Amino acid sequence: MDSPEVTFTLAYLVFAVCFVFTPNEFHSAGLTVQNLLSGWLGSEDAAFVPYHLRRTAATLLCHSLLPLGYYVGMCFAASEKHLYSPSQASEAWQLFLLLAVTLPSAACTLIYYWSQDQWAYHPLARTLAMYTLPQSGWQAVASSINTEFRRIDKFATGAPGARVIVTDTWVMKVTTYRVHVAQQQDVHLTVTESRQHELSPDSNLPVQLLTIHVASVSPAVQPFDIRLNSTEYGELCEKLQAPIRSAANVVIHQSLGDLFLETFASLVEVNPAYSVPSSQELEPCIGCMQTCASVKLVKTCQEPAAGECQQCYCRPMWCLTCMGKWFASRQDPQRPDTWLASRVPCPTCRARFCILDVCTVR
Repeated sequence: MDSPEVTFTLAYLVFAVCFVFTPNEFHSAGLTVQNLLSGWLGSEDAAFVPYHLRRTAATLLCHSLLPLGYYVGMCFAASEKHLYSPSQASEAWQLFLLLAVTLPSAACTLIYYWSQDQWAYHPLARTLAMYTLPQSGWQAVASSINTEFRRIDKFATGAPGARVIVTDTWVMKVTTYRVHVAQQQDVHLTVTESRQHELSPDSNLPVQLLTIHVASVSPAVQPFDIRLNSTEYGELCEKLQAPIRSAANVVIHQSLGDLFLETFASLVEVNPAYSVPSSQELEPCIGCMQTCASVKLVKTCQEPAAGECQQCYCRPMWCLTCMGKWFASRQDPQRPDTWLASRVPCPTCRARFCILDVCTVR
């Protein structure tokens, strides 16, 4: 495992994956196609459509060169294989070299085809051509998009490889190799899926991701899906001219409080349950008076005499939702990243507890 060949292979594999999928560390270091070729690509703000015509072509070419880069590196890392002389290399390496040369050759051919007639054959230009008026070309539509993108009131969100942009007229999704475009007045938007994550890798907070299907009334325009945080859903709706439909099984949490309550409930469900004595009757929750009390505070996070949490001797008096709302109300709204790990006083006896101490009753 310590041979130069294996070391280089593992290192190049990590580099290739990160170069294609570009994590935050690569963006910070400037190791992206957009940054390395920024002089040729120009400014996205100044000319959105021409920028992405060149960016998608450059990205396709750079990524197609990765296998050839691996072969060149192996010429030095494994010199005993004589890879610098393909005729002396093994048949497997000759086939790999053929593939490594074919990929960029095919990419160059495709890019040359796209660039003909001022990029008129590029998939983005072809999509824009579907929205042209009589006696005008796709460049007129591109000019309209460029103008609207420069406005500060556009809606924009998402990672660099899956950005969502909504202007006054257009709904767009920018991916690594393509830009999806649809005109607002011609689309139907439907929330098809919602996924709840207890912790976001960026903010250490609970997050709900929505998937919205964008379908144009024109069958020639390919439908696409956009994904965004549920807390941005309200801002998106304000920018759209048409309402967004929701599937029957999708629940959207638009506030941080809603997200926290769902995460709070999911964490409590895995805590040990509390068995109510047969002689004790559960009373209505004193918080809402709508449902029966369903949780009991029992110190389970540590030993009885250890830690900051204290044993609560109150009988079950609160439902899970009201206890979650009480827990959230005692948090610092400016520090939501500390909510899940914090401790709050019992609403009745003031004994301090954490989420691990909230037990459902049975």
